[in-house]
Amino acid sequence: MPKLILIDGSSYLYRAFHALPPLSNARGEATGALFGVVNMLRATLKAKPDYLAFVSDAPGPTFRDALYAQYKANRPPMPDDLRSQVEPMLAIVAALGFPILRVGGVEADDVIGTLALQAQAQGIEVEVSTSDKDMAQLVGSHVTLVNTMSNTVLDSAGVMEKFGVMPAQIIDFLALTGDAIDNIPGVPKCGPKTAARWLGEYGSLDGVIAHADRIGGKIGESLRATLPQLPLSRQLATIKTDVPLEFGPTDLARREADVEQLRELYTRYEFKAALKELDSAAEPAGAHPVHDALRAEQHQSHRVQGALLQTEFSGPGEYELVTTQARFDAWLEELRGAELIAFDTETTSLDAMRADIVGLSFAVEPGRACYLPLGHDYPGVPPQLDRDDVLRALKPIFEDATRPKLGQHAKYDINILSHYGIAVQGLKHDSMLESYVWNATATRHDMDSLAKKYLGYDTVKYEDVAGKGARQISFSQVDLDTACRYAAEDADVTLRLHHALWPKLESVPALRRVYEEIEIPLVPVLAEMERRGVLIDGDELRRQSQQLGRRMLELQQQSYALAGREFNLDSPKQLQAVLFDELHLEAKLKTPTGQPSTNEEALEAIADTHELPRLILDYRGLAKLRSTYTDKLSAIVNPRTGRVHTSYHQGSVATGRISSSDPNLQNIPVRTEEGRRIRQAFIAPPGWWVMAADYSQIELRIMAHLSGDEGLLKAFREGGDVHRATAAEVFGLKPEEVSANQRRAAKAINFGLMYGMSAFGLARQLGVDRAEAGDYMARYFARYPGVHAFMEATRERAHHDGYVETIFGRRLYLENLNARNQALRQGAERAAVNAPMQGSAADIIKRAMIAVAAWLKDRDDAHMLMQVHDELVFEVRADAVDTVRTAVVARMSGAAELAVPLLVDVGVGANWDEAH
Repeated sequence: MPKLILIDGSSYLYRAFHALPPLSNARGEATGALFGVVNMLRATLKAKPDYLAFVSDAPGPTFRDALYAQYKANRPPMPDDLRSQVEPMLAIVAALGFPILRVGGVEADDVIGTLALQAQAQGIEVEVSTSDKDMAQLVGSHVTLVNTMSNTVLDSAGVMEKFGVMPAQIIDFLALTGDAIDNIPGVPKCGPKTAARWLGEYGSLDGVIAHADRIGGKIGESLRATLPQLPLSRQLATIKTDVPLEFGPTDLARREADVEQLRELYTRYEFKAALKELDSAAEPAGAHPVHDALRAEQHQSHRVQGALLQTEFSGPGEYELVTTQARFDAWLEELRGAELIAFDTETTSLDAMRADIVGLSFAVEPGRACYLPLGHDYPGVPPQLDRDDVLRALKPIFEDATRPKLGQHAKYDINILSHYGIAVQGLKHDSMLESYVWNATATRHDMDSLAKKYLGYDTVKYEDVAGKGARQISFSQVDLDTACRYAAEDADVTLRLHHALWPKLESVPALRRVYEEIEIPLVPVLAEMERRGVLIDGDELRRQSQQLGRRMLELQQQSYALAGREFNLDSPKQLQAVLFDELHLEAKLKTPTGQPSTNEEALEAIADTHELPRLILDYRGLAKLRSTYTDKLSAIVNPRTGRVHTSYHQGSVATGRISSSDPNLQNIPVRTEEGRRIRQAFIAPPGWWVMAADYSQIELRIMAHLSGDEGLLKAFREGGDVHRATAAEVFGLKPEEVSANQRRAAKAINFGLMYGMSAFGLARQLGVDRAEAGDYMARYFARYPGVHAFMEATRERAHHDGYVETIFGRRLYLENLNARNQALRQGAERAAVNAPMQGSAADIIKRAMIAVAAWLKDRDDAHMLMQVHDELVFEVRADAVDTVRTAVVARMSGAAELAVPLLVDVGVGANWDEAH
């Protein structure tokens, strides 16, 4: 699953300040807290999250101050030694590429809570880096708290162990105990153990209040005396999770680090380890020697033995290191006679298109496995089998479709073996996908997490055998015995997981069909797309970079003219001086140190008061396009193929959607002219064309199908403009009488309802007041009663079953449907309504990809290159365009039988932009 790390900035700073000695540099500047923060941030980046943000409080009062004038009244002012470290801290955070978030009127906790729930609903794993106990109320199946300083993780079980209550009870727990730091009044003399005991007995704060007369002694008297204030305490302790934000979790990708700025800051504050890490980032992988601790762990025997608990699959296995021809021949015979072969590859890289094979592991029965080292290259490595001879002998087994095979994320291994002329056939199972289809939200679907959840087994981690950080070595440098313990376990645990998960899927026929008819057949399709890659016009990207550079220079010159002097547009300090000291613009937002902010939010707030802030925003937008796309895409062209290769992920999004990374080709900008032009660099070879086939309004069509609403069905069956038809229904007009604003309102409602949009959200989107937006929605539901009935029925079924289903039977479990926290509950209900549409759309395009790939299998005149949400992108030989277009439309429109036509729009051009 994609991961989002949300850093509680204030918590980071105070933890570091109080935990570390009062350090200083040669200039006498305090650096202790700064040193701690930098180390924690570096540790965060090593986790390589997909999204991340540094969240801090905005200056000024919040809604809690209005609720309770004494809120945080006892908090002492920030010490001067700490205050002086805030600005350099923010400079380093920014230079590292972290998005910095501050939202006025709420606290950082509320921003974190809102983003955490949004991410969880989108199938994104969330880590909140904090030591604040209030955050425990956010913990769920995909939200954990991480204390980077103590290296501890708090999940639901950890919350229960630490506080004696579940995460859903933390708010009530805090209301009872109070919070001296935030000056939240609680029940006098009610400590954590008492609060936990009361909540364990009565379930909630409301239950405690209802039974207050049953609690005796002085503590009972204290409780009854404070009953009137407890609702306020609960309100103050509740993290707001519905803050209106202009950004979402997927907007929080790390920006490119400013290496020179970091070097300057690290040098000034004398952070030698950080400097060394910065300078060694360009060193080749595997340049460091094996860690002494790993050497001490080497095994003297080639076999790691242990007793396996066959019924529970939770004990250690018996693993064999195969280095002789006789033992290899014996394992070949076992593989030829096996009912199911679990296999795994060890390689030099996570990038399947650049990796070389180091070894192979196999298991044919739980608890017993082998490892075949083929490419270990450390000094003094013992003799290994010849790689080519081994692969030649294994090729008939791998390519025999009648011999069932099993992998964990097998797509990667299939692509690795393809480099050596092996086309794997007969993939029957994938333990990652078994877990994903069984319950997409129960856990992450990596082997370590699955083994812990479904087997109660702690696996050997990669860092245990290869080390961490800058000292991590390539697997080819891991000694054979240690490598055997790690690699053979992979194959063994994969087989154990299959034995644990497959009976679950067999017990639910609909889930088994999703697994066998959609997910497993899609693995080789995605593998082939990854191997094919997409052709990039490097010259076009370079031209665009130059054009962006010229436009940025023009914006610089215009900015200089407006400012009356030259300054560095990339320097917040210089920009601050120009905007606020020289032009005397009003600073709407400030930094934690009280200085005027120059971040995007702050510039947007003053963009209508002067031309310069808008120019700066335009300049930054172009700079981001240039650094993220036009300068970068050419640099990641694979030297083996001359193409860019993405990685597609089946098991990352809870609704079933495919995601893309390294690079994310599903996120190429399309909303601006400069962004759309980037697609012009995605081209076809000479004599070929780019073809893009896109489902038309697929989720809205699924809504019509599932709801059975006659009005909506009629709008689609008649084939006109569905948004104009909706507007005509809602406003009681003839279609030709509908205005542009009325059509826009109808479109917003049509799509917004699928995502649970409220009248408040619709009002913001349309720029009308809430009453008018509510009136629009009321008219909509009056004209389309079937839609309203479907939404209500879906919510009711979700509350009853704990999950919702797609048209094909895929389930999405929603853990917060019955949460007492209204925001959590409403978020889960919105997800419940949307999931059948988004999940069904994901299933449909997956089925289409399988059908199209089957048709393309024996053809050499077309190749499927990319999947981007509801769109498939191909390269097609010029003489086959008409044939391929007809075949693709037939298979995409035939991927599901809906009550309305499933329409596909197809475009053809010399590049992706022309075809889209």
